[in-house]
Order: sequence, then structure tokens, then C-alpha cells
Amino acid sequence: MAPAQRIQNICLKPKQEWDAIAGEPTSTPDLLKNYALPLAAIGAVAGFIGNTFVGRDAPIGSGLVAAILSMAISLGAVYAIARIIDAFAPRFGGEKNAPQAFKVAVYSATPLWVAGVLAIVPTLGRLVWLAFFYSLYVLYLGLQRLMKSPPEKVLGYTAAIGGCWLAILVVEISVIGSFLGEGVVALSGIR
Repeated sequence: MAPAQRIQNICLKPKQEWDAIAGEPTSTPDLLKNYALPLAAIGAVAGFIGNTFVGRDAPIGSGLVAAILSMAISLGAVYAIARIIDAFAPRFGGEKNAPQAFKVAVYSATPLWVAGVLAIVPTLGRLVWLAFFYSLYVLYLGLQRLMKSPPEKVLGYTAAIGGCWLAILVVEISVIGSFLGEGVVALSGIR
């Protein structure tokens, strides 16, 4: 499926899209290179523009380093979350399956990555948190379908993964904020 169509489907009708994703034989390197990397770049580029030219007056060098780190941390986070999803699967009645866990991690991040475009206007940062919560809903659906977690355990599974994901996001915001001379609170859009 074309990436643009997948993005639209995972954002607008995730329940149906997980059914399509479940049977696809997508390799982890292809998914990373052809889907995750371009989407992670959205927020990194938008953040660079917003931090250096629009909302803040960060030096171009600092903004560039922050953008590169943002993209690297975002991709690393997806990999880490995929490993956590796979490791936690048996605890929540699911099946260990590393390729499926990677799909869940990558596709669940889609709404958050798409909302990264809002970083062009730093004051819109609060809205990215709404995308994070929607990503948790997409994660919830994916854990049921791809990791086969039963309905009575999937909420706890989602909460555990969501907590790990939130911790990684806070680290990302802190690291990027240190390069831009901004604190966690300011960079996250909460002032």
C-alpha cells in the first residue's frame, strides 16, 4: 500500500487498517526506511523551522542538531517500544512476535508523527499531546489485532506501553530542549 494511503487509513480508520496490516509481510528494514524515517522527518524539519525561524530564535546550528537528535530519538524510540511490546506480550495474554510488534510500534506512532508538522508554530505544541493520546488509541487497537492481546488485558498492556512511550518522549523533549536552551515545559508547548 502507498504510504500516503496508509497514513490516511491509520489516522482515520485505524480499526479497519489494523486488519489489513496484520497479514502484510513487511520487513522491519523496509518499514523503517520507507515509512518511519520520512514520517519522523516531518516533526524534525518542522521543529527546525519553528525553533530557528518562526517562534524561537535558536541558532541554526543548535536547531539543526536538535532536529537530527529528534529524528534519531524518534526512530530509536519506535525500536525500543517495539521491543517492549514484544517482551510484554505474554504478560498481557498476547503472543510474542517481533515483526508484528515492530508494525504496532511504527504504525501507532503515525498520528504523533503527522502532528509533528505543528512544530512549525511552537505555540501549537500542546496539540501534539492530543495526537499522542490518539496514538495510544491506535496502539490499543493494534495490540489487540497484531499481538493478540485479549480484550480484558489490552487496556493494561496499552497503559504499560504508553507509560514507556511517555517516558521516552519526556527524555526526547529534555535532550532537544538542552540544545535549544529551552526547558522541558517550554519546549512541550506548556507555558
